[in-house]
Order: sequence, then C-alpha cells, then structure tokens
Amino acid sequence: MATFGTLSDRLAETFKNLRKKGTLSASDIDGTVREIRRALIDADVAFDVVKEFTSRIRERALGDEVSKALNPAQQVVQIVNDELISILGGEQRRLEFAKTPPTVIMLAGLQGAGKTTLAGKLAQWLAKDGHTPLLVACDLQRPNAVTQLSVVAEQAGASIFAPEPGNGVGDPVRVAKDSIKHARDKQYDTVIIDTAGRLGVDAELMKQAANIRKAVDPDEVLFVIDAMIGQDAVATAKAFQDGVDFTGVVLSKLDGDARGGAALSVASVTGRPIMFASTGEGLGDFEPFHPDRMASRILDLGDILTLIEQAQQAFDEEEARQVAEKFATDTFTLDDFLKQMQQLRNMGSIKKMMGMLPGMAQQREQLDNFDEKEIVRTEAIIQSMTRAERTNPKVLNGSRRLRIARGSGSTVTDVNQLVNRFEQAAKMMKTVAKGGMPQIPGMGPVPGAHGGGGARKAKKGKKKGSRSGNPAKRAAENAGMSEPTTAPAGNGFGLGAGGTPEPSEEELASLQKFLGR
Repeated sequence: MATFGTLSDRLAETFKNLRKKGTLSASDIDGTVREIRRALIDADVAFDVVKEFTSRIRERALGDEVSKALNPAQQVVQIVNDELISILGGEQRRLEFAKTPPTVIMLAGLQGAGKTTLAGKLAQWLAKDGHTPLLVACDLQRPNAVTQLSVVAEQAGASIFAPEPGNGVGDPVRVAKDSIKHARDKQYDTVIIDTAGRLGVDAELMKQAANIRKAVDPDEVLFVIDAMIGQDAVATAKAFQDGVDFTGVVLSKLDGDARGGAALSVASVTGRPIMFASTGEGLGDFEPFHPDRMASRILDLGDILTLIEQAQQAFDEEEARQVAEKFATDTFTLDDFLKQMQQLRNMGSIKKMMGMLPGMAQQREQLDNFDEKEIVRTEAIIQSMTRAERTNPKVLNGSRRLRIARGSGSTVTDVNQLVNRFEQAAKMMKTVAKGGMPQIPGMGPVPGAHGGGGARKAKKGKKKGSRSGNPAKRAAENAGMSEPTTAPAGNGFGLGAGGTPEPSEEELASLQKFLGR
C-alpha cells in the first residue's frame, strides 16, 4: 500500500478538517471536493476519472443523505468510500475456470511490468487451492526470459513447459498451442502462458499477443500493469484493450513509493475489473483484489478482513485453542511465546499487517521506523535459553541472563526487557482469558473491571544480590538482576532503543574485565 500512501495522507487530512465542523454548508462541501480533486490529480489519477468522481461526490454530498444525517462529516466519508469502490470496479471478480480442464490463463503487458514473476505468484496461489498449474514459456525474445521462468517455477513448486531455448529462438504461437496438448496429456488443470513484452506499445507486440490468443482461446487474459508508471497506465491499458483485449487487470508493484493513482483509473477507463494485486517481491506477496477493501485502505479505514484471512492461513486453530487454555491456567511459557512469534512471521511483513489497521496512516513515520529484525533478535534470545528457563523464567538470575545475552549476541538489558514484556503480556492475557479487563501500563485501574482492583502495597523483601567472590562477575550478575519496575520503552517484543537504561561506566568496565577484553 505504499503506492497510495501520499493519496491516503492527503485524504485523511481533508477529512480531519471536515470532522471539526458540526454542520456542513455548501461552501464546506465545495472546499472538501476541491481538496479531493487536487489529491487525486496529484496522485496521477486520470483527469476524466477525477472529474466524474468528484462531480458524483458533490452531487451526493449536497443531497438529503448528508444534510439530514446525524453526523454529516462521517456521511461524506462514506460517500467518498462508495465512489472509490465504484471506480475500483465495484465488486470483486474471481477467476472463471473452464468446465473442461485445462483452464488457460494468458498474461499480457509491457516488459518490466512483472509478468514472469507474477506467473509464479499466480501458480503458487492456485496450487494452494488444490490446482495443478503449468507455466508456459512463450516469451522467447527477452534475454534469459525462459531461464527466469524456470527459476520462478521451481520456487513456486510448479511445472514448466519450455521446449524452446528463447533468446530470439522459437515460435511462441506454436509453443502456446503445444502446451495445451501437453497439459491435457499430463493432466494439468491450469495453464499459465507468459508472453513477451516490449519497452513500449508497438504493432509487432500486439500482433504476436493477438496470434497467441487466437491459437489457444484462453479463458482469462490478464493485463499486468505496473502501478508506478503514472499517466501512461491509461494509454497502455487502452492500447492493449484495442489490440488484444483482456478480461481482467493485475496491479503489480503496489509496494512501490510512486504516486500510483493511475492504477485507480484502469478499471474505470477500460471497464475491466482489477482481479489481483502484487504487493511485494516474494512469491507470497500476492492477493485477490477487493475494491471495497482497497478503498478502505486508501481512506485509512483499515482492512481487517484481509488481516483475518492472513491470520487464519498462518495460525493453527487447534494450537490457538491450546494457547488460550494456557493463558487461562497460567501455564503459558516462553516456548509458547516463541511459537506464536514464528507463526506471526509466517503471515508476512509485520509492517504490512499493521498498515491494515484503521488509523495507521497517522502513525506512518513510526511504522516506517519499525525494525522487523527485532523479532529475529527476540527469537535468538529465547533460543539461547535452556528448556527449564523457557518454562520458568523466574529461575533467570544474573549469571543466567549474562550467559543468554552473550549466546544471543544481545545485551543483558535486552534480556531483561524481553522477560518483563513477556510477564506483563502473560498477566494481561490471563486476565482477558478469565473475562476481566487488563490494567494497561501507564493507566490507572478500570472502574468496575475484574482485573482492576485497588493499588496493592509493595512488599519489602531482602535485598538480593550476587554472592560470587569475583568482584567483576558479581557486578555483572547484579547488573543482570536489576530490572526496572515499569515497562521500558520499546516495541512489543521487548526490544528497542527508546528509553532503554544505559549501564554505568563502572558496570561496563567490570563486564569487559570479566569477559577478558
């Protein structure tokens, strides 16, 4: 969603100003529509699309549905959301499979749009649904295109049909025809044909693509378009529609940092639905396109449904039930915590998932600064512990924490923070599992909540410390046992630089002496 980041920020700022008003006059609506028009034009949305889009918004906003609404500002946001869904294609359109296999899917587009990589993404996505895809190398002109498709097919776990070496050798039309017979003989139910592209639209490209389409009569022709090419997106889409025609659009490189608004114009200008979106370089960065969900992301309303779907694919339902029981019975361990983090990593980029939450556009700077390697470092700390230490973190004294820090390439402070975060998270989740309201650090107890009792007096205990006879070791262990009474600043995984207490010079000198440096 980085492609629509600027547009999302501009629209969010516009609606922020709108929500400050209790009632909306005609001049307020005109000013809002004007800001929306500027934001869309700056984002490279085609002018004709912008003109029609804003005129519909103005007409509806000046009507009774806003003037009689209890919250007119929210009603205007809803209107913009509805119209965004409309220009993005309305309803989601799924792939149509042939009644008699194989289903033939032809990919078309300019060179550099990402067709070859997308062929592998589509193959992997189909395989997850139980299909048996066959990739066909019909790009015989671009240097090493056949080799690239072979590598992508291997990564996706799909078969490939590549009888010609490529690099200018071979007839792509004949290869396409032969691939259908090969698929029937070998019982592949889906054929994905990767065709050649050019740096620009030309007659030879269109003729070759049209001949392949005529030869194989595909069930779907997907036009792959780079979301970052700007206003050329509309002209290119029209040229392919006139020369080859296509049944659906695939947006690639939606993770780029270009304005990308021209991608919003394609469905409206061509009348063909956007069916898939490629959101990264990995083969798993591929998802069906939902106009309503994309509109919500652009308006910073979140995309909870996609987030839930990704979680369902990554998390095991039985294991999730067991974890919930462990929270309720206070038997949740660092081993369970490690498994949960590993499942979280299987969902993909943490930044992308957090970006699907409502209101995250306002936290874009913090989101951009989030270091996903923190999860790897947290895993390293837990994996440096013994099984007994993971099961019962209370046995982690100073010497153990020092050993864990050295074994994981971290600091004792990092280990302390992780243990503190784990204990607080386990306590909060136990309260939730029992139907209570957790007390959030930094906030007072919630009145009437089960977990919000009065403040308890801290019991004074004996002063604990290391009993080692080695002064350097004693200082290091005491440093390891000192834990802050409040949660240190940092991310949710117990690591982070912000607000981290720095060790004293005396402690550093003692530690370095102990380590023999």
